[in-house]
Amino acid sequence: MPNPIRTSSKTKAADNSTPATFKAGDAVLCPFVGNGSYQLFIDDEHGLLSFIAGVNKYHTRADGKQHPNDKSPSIFHDTPANRQIIDALYSKNTPKPSQRKLIDTTSADDDEVVLLKSSKILNNADELSGAVDVLDDISSLLGLICNSKLDQSDTKALARLTQTTVDTWAEILNTQLERLNEVLTLTKFIKVGE
Repeated sequence: MPNPIRTSSKTKAADNSTPATFKAGDAVLCPFVGNGSYQLFIDDEHGLLSFIAGVNKYHTRADGKQHPNDKSPSIFHDTPANRQIIDALYSKNTPKPSQRKLIDTTSADDDEVVLLKSSKILNNADELSGAVDVLDDISSLLGLICNSKLDQSDTKALARLTQTTVDTWAEILNTQLERLNEVLTLTKFIKVGE
């Protein structure tokens, strides 16, 4: 990558005539290695300018190229202008920090944790709420039947409706259980219902 284009307020002409040179002690950027600032030093063993990123040592020449036949330098002086240019060039390729909100309901002794989308938990809660409503309705119906508050034809009609509702909700809850068991198989726990 070439040096940043410098302009003056009078001419607005680009000035790229002087290639950058580097020396020990310079703070440099190397976008191929990482987004940090690295300090150049002389590697006595190889007699080359070097910098360390993490546990790796990288060598460079005074012109910023790693090899004499490289077309452009690999390092750049750590300046606000160079940071801005490198960020603009590489920001599309670097992952953005996660904007997700993490709600941790675990306790200190939990040694295994499963992360679920909040929409999945909302779906589970909605289905459980629906099942609770159906069970409440069935309980009320059984109370009416037990106390002889319904005649025989009403009891038969409501029993058919209740059977259909129970079958539907059993299918919904079994599907939900299968989905949760898929997650449980990835943990140390066994599947529920087996």
